[in-house]
Amino acid sequence: MLFIENSYLKEFETKIQKIENDSILLEQTAFYARSGGQPGDVGQLTTNGMTINIIDTIKDQENNIIHIAENNIELEIGEKIQGIINWDKRYKHMRMHTALHLLCSVIPLDVTGGQIGYDKSRLDFNAQDYKIEKEEIEYNINNLAKKDHEISYQWITNDELEQQPELVRTMSVQPPKIKGKIRLVKIGNVDLQPCGGTHVKSTKEIGEIKIGKIENKGKMNKRVN
Repeated sequence: MLFIENSYLKEFETKIQKIENDSILLEQTAFYARSGGQPGDVGQLTTNGMTINIIDTIKDQENNIIHIAENNIELEIGEKIQGIINWDKRYKHMRMHTALHLLCSVIPLDVTGGQIGYDKSRLDFNAQDYKIEKEEIEYNINNLAKKDHEISYQWITNDELEQQPELVRTMSVQPPKIKGKIRLVKIGNVDLQPCGGTHVKSTKEIGEIKIGKIENKGKMNKRVN
């Protein structure tokens, strides 16, 4: 998973490990697989003058990253191939994902769900009687974004996480493990939580954030768009 070390990697070279109909498994990849509310990357794979459009990236039952081609393809196992990510979509998702972390920091509630999109994203909060003021949230989140907070990463074990349960903000999704460890995403001194997604290097890259509808989704849940 090359994106774990470098979210800004747009192109890479690797070899084909397995092919089944329209599904391609590579030895390594910078394509992010759909998970944690973040869409899978799209882009292209090229080899020997042939271009293969990748329309989605997902995980299989063994947690392998699978690239879904537009059509069934015939390639050789072990063949060298170049991957090119649709950077416009990936970078927008990185900005959106980082913005949702900031949203977590300004709304001190547990998260019950979320979705990242190209045009808009959302988080659902276990709000109960907590009142979320749209104008206040919008002011606070943009104030944080403009302050150029650095995004960095730390790694902890499952035992260490169990000693700090307050780090986990999501109620229904367990933090993803990578090689037996859990990655923490740190935004300056503003936010720290487990996450396996892709993020920008600084909050100033996010740009202006608009808070849309704040909706009631059931008795306890409030959705912030």
